[in-house]
Amino acid sequence: MDFSSLETWGYLAVAFFSFGGSFFIVAAAGVFSYLGHMNLTLALIVASLANFMGDNFLFYLARYHKKEVMPYFKKHRRYLAMATVIMRRYGRYAVFVQKFIYGVKTLVPLVMGMSKYPFTRFVFYNFFASILFVCVIGIGAYFASDTVIMLFEKIKKHPWIAPLFLGAIVALILYVAKRSIKKTPSNV
Repeated sequence: MDFSSLETWGYLAVAFFSFGGSFFIVAAAGVFSYLGHMNLTLALIVASLANFMGDNFLFYLARYHKKEVMPYFKKHRRYLAMATVIMRRYGRYAVFVQKFIYGVKTLVPLVMGMSKYPFTRFVFYNFFASILFVCVIGIGAYFASDTVIMLFEKIKKHPWIAPLFLGAIVALILYVAKRSIKKTPSNV
């Protein structure tokens, strides 16, 4: 194995950042696969496994090390409350939904771990949710690579577009997430 190549470090980066649930690294893996720098199937497998292990680790931490974890959430009570609402309203679907909501995707496994939600059930749903999340983001980025590359070319010419574009995406995601939480009837 050649540790000086972009491909090798790319897979390691995919594994590391997917453990934390990164949207962007999975999308980047899709684009790099489109450009021929990575194997799409291998990148998606690595990302799925790392994402799966990351959420299971968070669930485990919250379940068995609650006292050590709680001090880190004093500043994030609002997100913790939002994650609790998502878990109560969506039940098992929260494992799937949380993967796509920036800002709460780390908290939902923690909230579920703190609750009486069964660990084996979480692992079961998390396995399929990780695959779904990685495939939607990675394959979507793969097929949208021409558009992504065109956007990066425009951003090179006009650097002020990047923060505006990213801010709009984050605002849209938060808006949709908050509206869906308010409108969805409770199905605990």
